[in-house]
Amino acid sequence: MEVILTKLKEVIFSVLPITVLVIILNFTLTPIENIMMIRFLIGSTLITVGLTIFLFGVDNGVTPIGNIMGNSIVKSNKVYVVIFAGLILGFFISVAEPDLHILSSQVNTVTNGMISSNVLVVAVSLGVATLISLGLMRIVYNFPLKKMLLIAYSLIFALSLFSSQEFLAIAFDASGATTGALTVPFILALATGVSNLKKDRISNESDSFGLVGIASAGAIIPVLIMSIITNADEITGSLENVKIVSDSIISPFINQIIPVSIEVMMALTPILIIFLISNKFAFKLSKTKKRKILFGILFTFIGLVIFLIGVNAGFMEVGAMIGYELAVLDNKIYIFLIAMILGMVTIIAEPAVYVLTHQIEDVTSGHIKKKTVLFSLAIGVAFSVGFSIVRVLVPSVKLWHFLLPGYIIALVLSFIVPELFVGIAFDSGGVASGPMTATFILSFTQGAAEAVEGANVLIDGFGVIALVAMTPIITLQLLGLIYKFKSK
Repeated sequence: MEVILTKLKEVIFSVLPITVLVIILNFTLTPIENIMMIRFLIGSTLITVGLTIFLFGVDNGVTPIGNIMGNSIVKSNKVYVVIFAGLILGFFISVAEPDLHILSSQVNTVTNGMISSNVLVVAVSLGVATLISLGLMRIVYNFPLKKMLLIAYSLIFALSLFSSQEFLAIAFDASGATTGALTVPFILALATGVSNLKKDRISNESDSFGLVGIASAGAIIPVLIMSIITNADEITGSLENVKIVSDSIISPFINQIIPVSIEVMMALTPILIIFLISNKFAFKLSKTKKRKILFGILFTFIGLVIFLIGVNAGFMEVGAMIGYELAVLDNKIYIFLIAMILGMVTIIAEPAVYVLTHQIEDVTSGHIKKKTVLFSLAIGVAFSVGFSIVRVLVPSVKLWHFLLPGYIIALVLSFIVPELFVGIAFDSGGVASGPMTATFILSFTQGAAEAVEGANVLIDGFGVIALVAMTPIITLQLLGLIYKFKSK
């Protein structure tokens, strides 16, 4: 019970700042219909409860499976087992990621089904699985992380030259969305399991990081390939119903129960089957451990269903509506300031960020303080969301104007800073782009894009997750550079 209360406290601090901001906006700049406001408050409550149960389930079910699988993979001492296990586990854990389902659902809605949510989830998951497999081989063969990232992003930049702007935004958003609350702990556990059993234990600490960053690159590549092989120029998008309010309070939530439950069940069942089969033939856990993991998966299912119902039925529509209403105001400074505040409160309230800041302070023996890291991340992410609004308000400003120089700087820094910081920095993109970014901030940006004449929801409405995920990569490597000079 104490563990659940701790998780609940973390989630409340994550959801509460945005809820309070919406309430303040309701009484000031953007009055919200009573029915929509009640649905938003119900949705916020469901998100809080669902995310708490989900994270408890991940800690007790998914993460232990990742650790056990990682150990079993290396104990086999066979490269083909590492490759195959990375592919299978990477694919199914990505398919089950809630943030990816939220993004794919948004893409499906905005494009009126022209880009299917299922096709996007499968494509991204295949890319993630492939790069996780290669990332595990990197650990086994001691291939430098910075060189692997350079190869991956060189391929991404080459594909970007032939990709449409619509797919470019979706692809880089997918990289941030796919490394969410379910995927990150599982991948970290998998990397730790593999690196802990290497014969060369000197590089184990740095090898435990970087796999999340590699997986993020894997999410981008298949979407860019989709753009090249499909007729992407004909895809259009809009949020025609952004201002329509349903007359019912409860029915939107009830209507979500069955489809969401089926979707989550289909996503988690393969993980459960893989675990049960592996337990029977490979590691054979005790009944107590097995029961604990099964209960963890059950909690993951229940929490994820409640979370997604809250997101779909009562949370994102308010984000889109507020973005729309702020964008039509004559004074555009309001939407820019609100966007920056959203970015700042989201990163400060993200529970995983506190784990990251504590980790960096420990690794650097106190040279880099937690407050310094948190302040740097907050400022960086605030400007990321602010820049996304600039893209909406000034359509001539494109996503690649930020991403290209940003990732070039990040890759150059990776050859200068200590390798441990490279892994932590590229992993941190998944930490920064958490559930609140994938839900409220994404819909907020899309609502603004729908309101601004000349803006395109597909091109300008997406891309905010990509910018939020990119900022920590640069910020933490710069802090790594400071640590390098201080330690000398």
